[in-house]
Amino acid sequence: MKTAEYLDRLLLRYSGSFDIYQPYTINGKEYPAYGYFFSYIEKYILVREINMWSTRSYEHILFMEVEECTEDVVSEASEIIEGYMEPVLVRKNERLPEPNHMSSHLNVIILSQRALSRGAANRIKRFRFERVYKFNIRGFSQGTILCASMEDRKFISNRYGRGKKEIFAGTFADVEEGKPGFLQVMEEKGLSPYRQQEGT
Repeated sequence: MKTAEYLDRLLLRYSGSFDIYQPYTINGKEYPAYGYFFSYIEKYILVREINMWSTRSYEHILFMEVEECTEDVVSEASEIIEGYMEPVLVRKNERLPEPNHMSSHLNVIILSQRALSRGAANRIKRFRFERVYKFNIRGFSQGTILCASMEDRKFISNRYGRGKKEIFAGTFADVEEGKPGFLQVMEEKGLSPYRQQEGT
């Protein structure tokens, strides 16, 4: 099983609730895909003009393909979360996120052709990123690094990502069964992935 075919099927699973961008560039480096999810909830009293509160929740996923997930790759994923996703995607390079921001979940999914080394696996397990804004008045951000390795069909993540294991196990099964992937389904529907805008 190749990382490309696994990614294609994984993107189909995520495309039900995420906008999928292909490719996606960060600081001049191109990555195979990025997923964006946004949820907006409002609470009213009797009529829409009287808004008691509203919240905005986000989830961002960057997908990486590598031959081997080394400790350097995990460091790159960590830097993407801390140095790009949080300041650029969450805070828009401002001091705080927008008003009514409740949560932003920042994920880097690494697809590795080879099995992980013990050092890389331990780095992923120990990764922790959480930032609270204005004593939670402007919500929080939380970072997750996940890795699926094709060689041994294994999945590993830090503690925030453990609940997603079924998605990754199911994707291994889907690819082995020859189920269609994201690009095929999009083509059949006459659709294309989103394209990253200049300067983002």
